[in-house]
Amino acid sequence: MGRRIGADLLFGLTVLTLIGATALLAPVLAPYDPRAFSGQPLERPSRAHLLGTNDVGQDILSELVYGARVSLIVALGAATGTVVLGALIGGFAGYIGGWLDGLLMRLVDGMMSLPRLPLFILIAAFIGAGVPQTVAVISLLFWPTTARIVRAQVQSLRQRGYIRMARQFGGGHLYVLTRHILPQMAPLLISGVVNAAGWAVAMEAGLAFLGLGDPTAKSWGLMMRFALNLPGLLLTDRWLWWLLPPGLCVTLLVLALTFVGIGLERHFHPRLVRRGR
Repeated sequence: MGRRIGADLLFGLTVLTLIGATALLAPVLAPYDPRAFSGQPLERPSRAHLLGTNDVGQDILSELVYGARVSLIVALGAATGTVVLGALIGGFAGYIGGWLDGLLMRLVDGMMSLPRLPLFILIAAFIGAGVPQTVAVISLLFWPTTARIVRAQVQSLRQRGYIRMARQFGGGHLYVLTRHILPQMAPLLISGVVNAAGWAVAMEAGLAFLGLGDPTAKSWGLMMRFALNLPGLLLTDRWLWWLLPPGLCVTLLVLALTFVGIGLERHFHPRLVRRGR
């Protein structure tokens, strides 16, 4: 079983490393400026353009390489924002308790009762396109699940003997939170960031695909949208080198994040592995 966990985590980390290196080294790896009209429209794959060109003559491989940057920025920013908001609200609710706990949990219940996907699309259309706006909307709408998980964990930790002893010996709230509760919560928060990143990648790609993303940002979702705007795309073989590559990249990135999340969860909670035997 240990080998299986290691393989999951290794696969995910390897793919994430490759995509991260591609995003970081995009100016070196991309054969052309992704916004430059480097060829004739709809050129087939060749030595000059390994994946051909799009309908305005831009190199598709260069767009694909630079698209990794947008996906990773949204994944990291939105996942961090989601987990930070959820951890703060859930942590205060679980640690302080009382009326504040009730108030914050009613807020969480209200947020979770909303149809978040239609609301996400509506807000994104209202505030305008852009990577910062996408990160902000995902963070503000998808933190309640994290808040519930963190609250339950903090409530459990607060009742443990060593934390009660720390309080009896004069440990303040800040000391208890930073020295005892937060270290115990770290594995849960790390797993939460990874899992939220997978959702964020899919959300950004879907938003761009619907035409609500930043039209100036070279993203994989936007590439798929422009490809499908071409009449009769699926009746020719152009979809193989224009539509398929960004779709595979989104799928591979989400899959890698999922494997990393599963591997980390099993690593941090070995009892789950023993129960699965």
